[in-house]
Amino acid sequence: MTVHFVGAGPGAADLITLRAAALLAAADLVLYPGTYLDGAVLAHCRDDARLVDTQDLDLDAILGELVAAHEAGHDAVRLTSGDPSVYSAIAEQTRRLDAAGVPWDVTPGVPAYAAAAALVGRELTVPLVSQSVVLTRTQARSTAMPETESLAAFAATRATLVLHLAITRTRELMAEIEGEYGADCPVVVVHRASQPGELVLRGTVGDIADQVESAGLRQAAVILVGRALAADGGESWLYSGARDRRPTV
Repeated sequence: MTVHFVGAGPGAADLITLRAAALLAAADLVLYPGTYLDGAVLAHCRDDARLVDTQDLDLDAILGELVAAHEAGHDAVRLTSGDPSVYSAIAEQTRRLDAAGVPWDVTPGVPAYAAAAALVGRELTVPLVSQSVVLTRTQARSTAMPETESLAAFAATRATLVLHLAITRTRELMAEIEGEYGADCPVVVVHRASQPGELVLRGTVGDIADQVESAGLRQAAVILVGRALAADGGESWLYSGARDRRPTV
């Protein structure tokens, strides 16, 4: 049978795709990240499905569950928070599934940064302000970052920054990027976007750390940094009245 890696979105039960809901409804086994997931998402599962919270499992234990399900002829869903293309660890999981001869596929989900931007009503790519978005994280008690992917190097672009897995180092990180972005650059922190307990903090590079520390945030938050978060900006040439819309020959 097949292992389905499914993006659970930012957490809300109604922010998953139709395909994801159908896969959850059909699955015999569902592995889910309890730390980041609103439990209401699991209401899409069958009453008799086996539900396994992976927050305390290592990679071997997770793969053991998936391989055993395949061998028993059961379909399994491995839920990931947000979208599987970013920080989902599916690369190492699918390598092991390939080695074990277990078929798998991937269903995308709504990424946390997109939910955060939607919540505050901001486009991250504003004409004449920022046309690039950098999705990155920082290293603390985690896998080492590649040498070429320092935060300083990304900050030099002054693109819109999306910092994942970084909330406990907010003060340090804001100090690192202040020289490029400026102390007055807008910052938005969203904790548990779309879930119960959702919290939005709006501030600047210079003051957001105070708010994060006052709120006691330790996990499940995304940090958005950039001038695109302000209301000012240009207008897109795509929709300009001056643009020639005659068909090209």
